[in-house]
Amino acid sequence: MSRAVGIDFGTTNSVICVLDGCEPLVIPNQRGERVTPSVVAFTKEGDLLVGTAAKNQSVINHERTIKSVKRNIGDNFRMDIDGQEYNAIQIASIIISKLKDCAEVYLDEPVTEAIITVPAYFNDGQRQAVKRAGEIAGLNVMRLINEPTAAALSYGLSKKEQGQILVFDLGGGTFDVSILDISDDVYEVLATRGNNCLGGDDFDARLVHFICEEFRKSHGINLNEDRMALQKVIDAAEQAKKELSEANQTSINLPFISADEKGPKHLELTITRQKFEELIYDYMDEIFELVDATLDDAGTEHDEIDSVVLVGGSTRIPVVQKLLEDRFPNRVMRNVNPDECVASGAAIQAGVMKGNLRGLVLVDVAPLTLGIETENDVFIPIIDRNSCIPTTKSRIFTTVSDRQTSVEVHVLQGERARASQNYSLGKFALDGIPPDEKGAPRIEVIFDIDVNGIVHVRARDENTGQCNEIEINASDSITDEQIEKILQEATAHREEDELFLGRQLLIKQAKLLLTKIRDRIDSEEQLSDRMEIQELIEYIENVLRGNDIQQIRTAIETMSIYLNELAAV
Repeated sequence: MSRAVGIDFGTTNSVICVLDGCEPLVIPNQRGERVTPSVVAFTKEGDLLVGTAAKNQSVINHERTIKSVKRNIGDNFRMDIDGQEYNAIQIASIIISKLKDCAEVYLDEPVTEAIITVPAYFNDGQRQAVKRAGEIAGLNVMRLINEPTAAALSYGLSKKEQGQILVFDLGGGTFDVSILDISDDVYEVLATRGNNCLGGDDFDARLVHFICEEFRKSHGINLNEDRMALQKVIDAAEQAKKELSEANQTSINLPFISADEKGPKHLELTITRQKFEELIYDYMDEIFELVDATLDDAGTEHDEIDSVVLVGGSTRIPVVQKLLEDRFPNRVMRNVNPDECVASGAAIQAGVMKGNLRGLVLVDVAPLTLGIETENDVFIPIIDRNSCIPTTKSRIFTTVSDRQTSVEVHVLQGERARASQNYSLGKFALDGIPPDEKGAPRIEVIFDIDVNGIVHVRARDENTGQCNEIEINASDSITDEQIEKILQEATAHREEDELFLGRQLLIKQAKLLLTKIRDRIDSEEQLSDRMEIQELIEYIENVLRGNDIQQIRTAIETMSIYLNELAAV
């Protein structure tokens, strides 16, 4: 039986791992590197480069090089190379295929099955896109799991840790933070947040800008206009960042980097750790705001966290570790390899699914609330945010008009009370409903999230068995920035949303009373106060078109008094 591998498909770097006995084994690429840059390049000579070879020429050949394609996964990214169009899924499949080839050479056996990790905040479309990329690369993708969960799985297996763990995942291109509860070999995600456009690449960019500005001030030359020079600066900035994790200052020396009419120019610059920290401190504020928000989501205080696991190469930066240590004294674990633990966790999960490891249970969560739109722009949640997955939940709905034979199911993702303020995932219609009075049909709407976090929605008429469904596809993508914005807006507009829902509840109550009054007029031919009742109906209808909650309450009281008087006659 062939072994299944675990793949950490990263924004900046990717890693592949396999279970060797009961221990994860990281597989090196043909260059002997344990991590492979997630870079693909097409040379003008027709060669395909993947990994370090592609990264080393990325600035010089930038128009034919794709970096950080993970940030574009699931969207409409397109790149034309010599008349051949490539999308993000195809580029991702090239990277995954490279890892697969390395594993087959190293293991000397075919590799056909894999667990692939994704950021915790990847939505349904993005997850399906990653799964499709793995399939194009020739793999049966057994499951997708969240990166922080994979890291905790790796850590928990080796350390036998129990309790609440905060997984702090700061990589080259993404940031995720998750709170997990580990108890008796059960791994449950309590809450998760992230930003897929924040990481070490952004720190490098700040250094590159600083270096280029200092050189421009000294020599009046803009290195951004010289691709060869800029490639050298980018490489030097990345190296300087790494050195500043070990030393208080570092020097950059790039001789003959440029020239003018006076002769060649050399770049000589000393950068201190303090200066680097000043350049990126606003990013630190953003990162730790997300940490605090995740703790709030989990209902957990700082002192209730038992351990903090560092994931991603950027967690080696001293200011990151210091800020974590300030918040979680003596609980930051530095004995886990931050570059490899995600792939190791994926390999462990692969071992569990292949039957090589027993007793471990992995429980992930849905990152955003899922539901549908109902009458008057109201969003009805069906699966709440941070619900454990896989899961299936349903609710019963009905028609809003007499003799209605079709309903539209509008699937939404978000945290706002108004449907129009959430993110649309798709729509479908359920036809063939037998005509009846409004409120009589029973329509069951079922949401199913599978182990990969992919959503399936179906609607079924309980009376006829008529059914229709939708699977959220890869084109229905949403960025992590949009997701975080949704969460922030939900918090900022919580009072407004509560007023909206309260008003809609009152309107619904008022409409039911109004229907009873209309029925009274229709059922009795002889009514001495017909004119007064008609005036009351017109007044109520006018009130319901407004936004004054107090007027609606008054209208409800007036109708209730009138109906009680009728009942007493």
